[in-house]
Amino acid sequence: MDLSGYSLAKISALLQKGEVTSVEVTNACLEEINKASCLNAFCWVDHDWSIEQAKQADKHLTNGSNYPLCGVPLGIKDLFCLNGVPTQAASKILEDFRPEYESTVTHKLKSQGAVFLGKTNMDEFAMGSSTEHTVYGPTINPWRKKNCAKQLTPGGSSGGSAAAVAAGLCTGALGTDTGGSIRQPASFTGIVGIKPTYGRCSRWGIVAFASSLDQAGPFARSVEDAALLLEGISGYDPKDSTSYPGEVPQFSQFLRKGVKGKTIGIPKEYRLDGMPEIIETVWQKGAKLLQDEGAQIVEISLPHTQYALPAYYIIAPAEASSNLARYDGVRYGRRAKLKSDSDIIDMYKMTRSEGFGPEVKRRVLIGTYVLSQGFYEAYYRRAQKVRTLIKQDFERVFSEGIDAILTPTTPGTAFGIGEFMNADPIQMYLNDVFTVTVNLAGLPGISVPAQLDDNGLPLGLQLIGQPWQEGELLSIAATLEGQLNFKATPEKWWKKAK
Repeated sequence: MDLSGYSLAKISALLQKGEVTSVEVTNACLEEINKASCLNAFCWVDHDWSIEQAKQADKHLTNGSNYPLCGVPLGIKDLFCLNGVPTQAASKILEDFRPEYESTVTHKLKSQGAVFLGKTNMDEFAMGSSTEHTVYGPTINPWRKKNCAKQLTPGGSSGGSAAAVAAGLCTGALGTDTGGSIRQPASFTGIVGIKPTYGRCSRWGIVAFASSLDQAGPFARSVEDAALLLEGISGYDPKDSTSYPGEVPQFSQFLRKGVKGKTIGIPKEYRLDGMPEIIETVWQKGAKLLQDEGAQIVEISLPHTQYALPAYYIIAPAEASSNLARYDGVRYGRRAKLKSDSDIIDMYKMTRSEGFGPEVKRRVLIGTYVLSQGFYEAYYRRAQKVRTLIKQDFERVFSEGIDAILTPTTPGTAFGIGEFMNADPIQMYLNDVFTVTVNLAGLPGISVPAQLDDNGLPLGLQLIGQPWQEGELLSIAATLEGQLNFKATPEKWWKKAK
């Protein structure tokens, strides 16, 4: 049974009508995962575990469950704690860690009858933009350039989830977004990815990278599917002190509102020197399509955008250095083997040296440096002031009547595996240039696939919305999606390679 081309909404409808069972859908996905093992999108799968969940979902459906996600098979980024399931954050230091608790977001999905297919690959502790910094080995993008077998990155850090959805291995997947880790891989793989307002989805039970920036969100093949997933994972959680206590709207009910009377801002600061011409072309195309549907397009200014990337790469490593201090080999995870004359300090040093990969070490060192005495005021405090200015830029344009902001998602298409691994890391960090502002300001953002470039690789457009207005953002995204009419899917070369 080939269900790889079906949307989540379509499969949900079939399940509700009893025309297909969750066991059948789950088996179909597991078969696709097995056939696509060369993509390395999943880092842990347990067939019996998933089928048992599917059997339980079928019982719920038989008893009249009307949850849209009941019986729907999903991929879960290896950053979410699942009770009794290996949770490594793609790091050697969490080797053999099986939490005895469940993240709030995955608990919500379980309570609605969703089926988990397994854990998806990622950059270690979500630090990366290519899903290459991982103990499991790199994830391969299901897309290739025309007439070229070169392996490409799916983006990161949630590259495994993005690749799994794009390749049709699951109906949807969870990721996290700290500086663009949902939106950038969504753009690179030609799917939809949404980063909700900070606080919309609980962070409890998600392995922390940068606590003031991290936010869970869904990957899907359509805006409608993303809306259904977002409904399923949103809501107040008393275990997360930053969780939003407001009601969760039914996001899927916003999708047909259209954009007539809406005002869409185009920030002039997002036009970068050296940006490929096709990025500008796609951007203008998106603006024109929204205008044709009744939206007003206006140029806006976000003057502190130029400082966003350096501010982000001070704040995020600073928070990471604090969060990752807990990994010392004492209570859980990997512990280095010591010589008989070693003391506890030696154990800390050896465990962290062996357990953390080079990118994590780099960011921990940067974070420790900017938080140290004599540098805190010069770097960290100044970066926080810049963050406030960036947030105020957005508040000002929204107060002036802007409903959403349209930008490119990324400054280019997917790049080759290994292309930036041994180069200047700043070149990799530049992939986040259009996305980090959203995290610094705590806003919702969504990437919608726009078109293929001349090499046959997907490009995405990003919409940035007002805080807590994901419904309005999704309505604009649905209109944009409908007008762009992106139907392309990757050729399943991995099946021919077998």
